[in-house]
Amino acid sequence: MTELLAPAGDFEKLKFAFLYGADAVYFGGQNFSLRANAKNFNLEEMKEATTYAHSINKKVYITVNIVFHNQDLVGLDEYLKYLDSINVDGIIASDILVIKKVKELNLKFSVCLSTQASLLNKRAVNFWKNLGVSRVVMAREASKEQIKIIKDTGIEVETFIHGAMCTSFSGKCVLSNYVTLRDSNRGGCAQICRWNFNVLDKPDLTITPKDLNMIPFIKDEIDLGIDSFKIEGRMRSIYYISTVILCYRRMIDAALNNKLTKGLENYYLNILNRCANRESTPQFYDKLPGVDEQYFNSREELSNQDFLGLVLGYDKENEMVVLESRNYFKVGDEVQFFGPNMETFNWTINKIYNENLEEIDVSRHPKAIVKIPLNKTVEKDDMMRLKVFDKNDFL
Repeated sequence: MTELLAPAGDFEKLKFAFLYGADAVYFGGQNFSLRANAKNFNLEEMKEATTYAHSINKKVYITVNIVFHNQDLVGLDEYLKYLDSINVDGIIASDILVIKKVKELNLKFSVCLSTQASLLNKRAVNFWKNLGVSRVVMAREASKEQIKIIKDTGIEVETFIHGAMCTSFSGKCVLSNYVTLRDSNRGGCAQICRWNFNVLDKPDLTITPKDLNMIPFIKDEIDLGIDSFKIEGRMRSIYYISTVILCYRRMIDAALNNKLTKGLENYYLNILNRCANRESTPQFYDKLPGVDEQYFNSREELSNQDFLGLVLGYDKENEMVVLESRNYFKVGDEVQFFGPNMETFNWTINKIYNENLEEIDVSRHPKAIVKIPLNKTVEKDDMMRLKVFDKNDFL
């Protein structure tokens, strides 16, 4: 069974990732991780998260994936021993030092080779296997043919299927180091590739690739025997994490049950593109990327306001949903409710009540508690979004 692996920037995102269909999560501690700007987990939170995951038969992987400088070695042995003591399922590492340490210290968790190692060939697989690696994350630049060759070596293979791309080979960019003195390979990437540059008489040029989106090739990768599908985005919102995980969960399940259609692919592709506010493409999987896979001119990445509310509960007796507002909505708006245990459905808002059950026309304050008449049952942590696409239009 292919594992669906989600990012978890904090405990809230971890819980939503599991609720919406992830089989496992990955996250970093406050040291040795490449997402230094994420909230990350302290030691006690890591223990709590691992215990929680195991209580619902899910897995946890910890990123220990920086490129280590001498000063970074302080506390590494103790940190790895602690991860072992709280029974994490594995770590994700790129530095030979870390991988050898796991063996020297006789630790029981598995070791996955990070995409930072830019793995693209089977001879490298044998090198890493001999060091104790049991799973490899393919470089984001890997083609289908390269993935198949490495899968045929017998090692577990993890591939990115959704999220941001790197303008350089995975793990090889130093733009951030030179421009901002923030080390991209030690957690400080400032995403210089997203900046606009003025070159001669050409203003607002960019060098950033479009996002990765593997929706068209999910069935193909399942057939290749990929062991884990990985989503990027530890610094994304709960709405993004929940939407992306749910789309891929349902795509994977449909593919495994021979119910995947082109209509479903197109529907989820549209949902995902809307959710991320950036264009996306399969990138290197089926061909070398070209002009259509890259941003060259100035672009807009304006956050939409699709996420309207988080369900706090449902009053069956009065047929009312209780919502925590997240964005502006009003009477007359067409919305959608979606969640992990329900089919997405459309609804037109005919009334809104505030906490005091006073009727209002508009909900405009984030985190305000409101109630909406709704004659369909929803559950806590389902979500309400603006209706932009109707599934039936794609089937």
